[in-house]
Amino acid sequence: MRYFIDFEYCGTAYHGWQIQPNAVSVQETLTKALQMVLRESFELVGAGRTDTGVHARQMVAHFDVNKEIASPQLLVRKLNGLLPADIAVHEVYRVTDDAHARFDATGRTYEYWLCQHKTAFAPHMITQTHLPLDYNKMNEAAKILLEETDFASFCKAHADCKTTICHVRRAFWEQRGECWVFTIEADRFLRNMVRATVGTLIEIGRGTMAIDELRTVLHDKNRCSAGQSMPADGLYLVKIDYPTTIFMPCEKN
Repeated sequence: MRYFIDFEYCGTAYHGWQIQPNAVSVQETLTKALQMVLRESFELVGAGRTDTGVHARQMVAHFDVNKEIASPQLLVRKLNGLLPADIAVHEVYRVTDDAHARFDATGRTYEYWLCQHKTAFAPHMITQTHLPLDYNKMNEAAKILLEETDFASFCKAHADCKTTICHVRRAFWEQRGECWVFTIEADRFLRNMVRATVGTLIEIGRGTMAIDELRTVLHDKNRCSAGQSMPADGLYLVKIDYPTTIFMPCEKN
């Protein structure tokens, strides 16, 4: 029987989502907790991979067990009592046996948080910059992302990906309190894509790149044409969408 687990984490202390030799990962930490409570061995398959230091307000993974989980709510409470403070489980729910946390996802949304002054609170959760930025220009440039589909210029060099085609549905900057937040939603993302996108938009915001140059950057399909990759601190995976057909009746609305 297949289950989805919905959870969040602060990525500061972890070397990304994926299990790695000689490094602590979110996948390894959560897998050990689940196996300890359920007393079964299984693979935990995530909806995607986040890099070292990247955070998730919503991450989803699936796992298979031999018998039905009698009380998913009780499992959630046990896991949260066992896991470290920087990983929190929201839900565990049954899905169809062929549901896949990664391949069935129809959309993902990321946010990048930027603060233009020093803050003593959550220094590893928000990227700080003292550059004067024109967010109106950055928003004009962000609209171009919705018109393009090939994001090879924003993909990490030598990344193992079969295609660099992505369909961006939303991309915009907005002020939230003392911070500026970049929200981007797409059907899929390439490795390092959001951080490279933000770095390029910042070049436009500071006046070192014209808005129309963004099209040239994208058409070059060359990572060296784009701006620098921003630090992981301010990046959050915030939402993953799935078709309702993969959920079991009464399990998930």
